[in-house]
Amino acid sequence: MAYTGTPQPLTVHPQGQSAAPPALPEAHVTGADPLLLAGPVGAARADELDTAFHTVRAALAGRRIIDVNSTMNGGGVAEMLHRLQRYSRGAGLDTRWFTMQGDPAFFALTKQLHHLLHGAVASGSPLNRAGAEHYAAVSEANARALLGVVRPGDVVTLHDPQTAGLVPYLRRAGSKVVWRCHVGTDDPNPYTDRAWAFLRPWLETADAYVFSREQYVPGWLAGRHVAVIRPSIDPLSAKNQPLAPSTAAAVLSRVGLRAPADRDGPAIYRRGDGSVGQVRRNPTSLFSASPPPADAPLIVQVSRWDPLKDMAGVLTSFAEAGGSLNGAHLALVGPDVTGVTDDPEGARVFAECAALWHRLPDRVRTRAHLAWLPMADTEENAVIVNALQCSATVVTQKSLAEGFGLTVSEAMWKGRPVVASAVGGIRDQIEHGVHGILLDDPRDSVSFTAQISSLMGDQCLADELGAGARHRVRDNFLDDRQLLQQISLYQNVAGV
Repeated sequence: MAYTGTPQPLTVHPQGQSAAPPALPEAHVTGADPLLLAGPVGAARADELDTAFHTVRAALAGRRIIDVNSTMNGGGVAEMLHRLQRYSRGAGLDTRWFTMQGDPAFFALTKQLHHLLHGAVASGSPLNRAGAEHYAAVSEANARALLGVVRPGDVVTLHDPQTAGLVPYLRRAGSKVVWRCHVGTDDPNPYTDRAWAFLRPWLETADAYVFSREQYVPGWLAGRHVAVIRPSIDPLSAKNQPLAPSTAAAVLSRVGLRAPADRDGPAIYRRGDGSVGQVRRNPTSLFSASPPPADAPLIVQVSRWDPLKDMAGVLTSFAEAGGSLNGAHLALVGPDVTGVTDDPEGARVFAECAALWHRLPDRVRTRAHLAWLPMADTEENAVIVNALQCSATVVTQKSLAEGFGLTVSEAMWKGRPVVASAVGGIRDQIEHGVHGILLDDPRDSVSFTAQISSLMGDQCLADELGAGARHRVRDNFLDDRQLLQQISLYQNVAGV
């Protein structure tokens, strides 16, 4: 995946008039034959997907499929778009993927909307007239740039609050517009009401809407074309392909998250184009007294540095447990925040975690590790995450709120026992006691560490949950299912 040209900075003038960038950044995605999925999902499912692609390709008759979001790196949406575009291109669809440009004030406002849609309190300036005018100016600038390439009849999917302002421009230009929201809460409250009041005027004219859970759909969309499509993972990607234990160990040793051992293999992996890659980059930032011993139990949480992922809460819970977790080490791992341009909170959240790490007693700090993973090579980043999840004794996702939480499915696919919060889409992935452990209250640190400790002390239970987890993902959360739902949506929206 690469940029086309050099992204240009967006200039928003004080009068509210905005200068459009020459072109929006575009991803180059290499296509892959969807029949490759036959290995993990079976021939029947792969054939069904291949047939659906042939049908929709003929029906679209040259109309293009276009995705627009706010970043090509960092977070589940960017990863998902890369994969779905990869198989769609491999099946012969004419697909393109662009990302919006914006200034810090724009992304601060949209991050505030992100929190509000989760039903959470959000810091920042109020969603007042000035904020709305700035959002409108940035949206107009991006829309004018996008309209240079979008044609009437193209099906355009816009992702999350950053893109909502593009809807009316694209509709007036004759595009079929889908707005997809990847965040939400089961319990609407005054915070969600504020977010929808801001976004609704922009979204009214969209042709269709997509949410990850039915509970996330706001009441004002009653009677509209709404689809519920749960996210999924690619079993063939660098993040989810099988890794030999020796390879996983070598990868973690290479990046300083495990002490080396004589039996380690080379830190190599298979890239998406079939070539062999080798992990060469160190973490951009690593807080660790020394790597975890090769035989130490490992607790892992991989997340963006977002306050709703509660990385600081995981670290605090680990510290409060003291020595009661069977000599385990904790690895909290996320992306290099400088590589995630649409999230202005990442640096602050990581700084809070780092400050907490420095204050820990020595006996705890030597068993806790914080890492930023480099973002320059997305596949290298992915294989490091793969190695962490494969090597984990327990994987956690102690989110305070969650749109879906694909890191849960990633760990489940690898047969790892997962302890996760019973919030949002995590509840769709895990049935408590069958596919993992759900926490009724993510802020209950005593219950959190007790559940981890029980899994670490009961290998039979851990193995049973891990096996159930892998079957659950195979049946429900692999990419062929989401692609089939997406194809059906394209046909409905395009009227073919």
